[in-house]
Parts: sequence; structure tokens; C-alpha cells
Amino acid sequence: MPKALCIGELLIDFVSTTPDVTLAEAPGFVKAPGGAPANVAVGLAKLGMDAGFIGKVGADAFGDFLRETLQQNGVDTDYLIAGEGSRTTLAFVATRSDGMKDITFYRHPGADIQLSRDEINTDYVQSAELFHYGSVSLSHSPSREATLHAIQSAKAVGAMLSYDPNLRLMLWDNAKDAKHWIWEVMPYADVVKISEEEWEFVTGDAGLEQGIDRILGLGVKLLVVTLGERGCYYTNGITDGFVDGFIVDVVDTLGAGDAFVAAMLIQLIQHVDLLSLKKVQLDAIMRYANAAGALATQKVGVIPALPTHSEIESFL
Repeated sequence: MPKALCIGELLIDFVSTTPDVTLAEAPGFVKAPGGAPANVAVGLAKLGMDAGFIGKVGADAFGDFLRETLQQNGVDTDYLIAGEGSRTTLAFVATRSDGMKDITFYRHPGADIQLSRDEINTDYVQSAELFHYGSVSLSHSPSREATLHAIQSAKAVGAMLSYDPNLRLMLWDNAKDAKHWIWEVMPYADVVKISEEEWEFVTGDAGLEQGIDRILGLGVKLLVVTLGERGCYYTNGITDGFVDGFIVDVVDTLGAGDAFVAAMLIQLIQHVDLLSLKKVQLDAIMRYANAAGALATQKVGVIPALPTHSEIESFL
């Protein structure tokens, strides 16, 4: 049984071959496997952890490609289900050199939101020490109920729970629903990572202070705000700090946050009590994660760009 499990969307990103153009202007696209929780699963596997992925793809050529990609990268796919009634979700992505993205999703509905509660194997979920989730799979039923059930099952046995809201507003019926469900699953998490561009929508706080208090007040033990090339800010309510990022020549920013999360989690899982971590330890963990994020920007597409431990070490 895998030590780490990730649940949520697995899809195909069609990434523009030319940066700094709109989707309409893009002359061509490169097919790349994607979906934030799946990227984290591969990131963990590449860093040496037994990882599995729970989700749904279409019973189609794209779904087969995604399953093979996860397997080739050492991720357990026993509970990656191929759904007959819907197609694998596709996303068309135009990246910009400033890190912002122009994304259009094709999912009407996509297979990723067809995962149902009765397709969750509770024993499989509860065998994991680390459980990672996002908010995209909460956007519609039945994947909303499936995700909630899995989160609650993992929490019940004391796994370390990690949450990256990974805000994709265009996948929700409306912003109010998005905000409601993003907060609904926050209290289950031990570790929360939010990107700077998502912060104000999620917390309603243009600064950091009120949002931090609200999130830590729910019982979250470690909150990390990623700041792109500027690095990250972390706090556990006792210790906090900014850790500088690394300046690199960026090829594609897609998935840098997922690489960051995987690298951070592989370090954190070695510590039972997140609240007892000292500043020197947290600084080192975040520096390692920042390095992973920087390395992930060096290739087009996410999964091929996710670094190994030796690549991070040599970069550092």
C-alpha cells in the first residue's frame, strides 16, 4: 500500500508552444499530462516515496495515456478508474513569462468529476500516512462527496493531511460556491499551501495577517504562501519566516507549485509534530521546496519537469 495518496483531477494540459501569446494567438500546443494532485503524486514518487493516485479518467486514448504516464513514474494506479460515460478532461494553457496563465477547460462534464463516493476504497485511503487534496474535485458532485469521504477517512486514522486549494474559478458554477467549499475542507488539513495570486480571493485579506489567523484558527499546523520567484512565506503560529526563491531562466511555470508541494511534503512527513519544528528546520525545508519549484520551470509540461532528490541536491 502506498505511503502517500493524492486525490483529485488528472487531465491533459495542451500547453502553448509560444509563451506570452493568448490562447487564440497560440500557433500550436504540446500535450502534457497534468492535474495538480496527480502532479504531486508523481513529484512524491520521483523523490522516492511510495505514492498512489485516486481519481477518474475517461475510457479513451487520453485516459490510457495518463494511466501509463503515472505508472511509468512509479505511481500506484489501482484506484485510478476509467469511466465509460465521460471523456478525459482537457485544458488548453497559454503561459506567460510573469507566471500568470490563461487556461480554458474542456469538461462537459469531464471524467474527473464523475468519481463517486462508492468508488473510494476506505481501506486503501486509511493505509496512507500522507493524504493530499485540492479543491477542483469539490466543484461538482459526485466527486465532491467522494473527495470529502476520502478526506474524512484519512483524518480519522491520523494521517498527515495536505491541502492546496489550487483555485480554478472557471471550473466552478460561481465564485460563492468556490469560496464555500475551499473553506469547508480547510479544517481537515495539517498543512495548507496557497499561492500569492489566490490569497486574496481565498481569505478576503489583501495583507497576510487576518487570513493567517483565520486559517491557523481552524487547527491548521503549517501554512505556506508561495510567492513565485520571490520564494515563500511560512508560519505555524509559533515560528514564521520568508525564504527567498531562486532566480532561473523560466521555460514554463506550469506545475512549479506542485513540485514545491511534493518536495515540502517529503521533508515534512519525517516530522511527527509540525508545531515543534524549529525555524532552522523550516527554513531548510522551504529552501528545498523552493529549489524544486525553480527546477520545475525548466521544461515544458509538469510531469517531465518534476525533479528528483539528486537533481534538487545538485541544484542546491
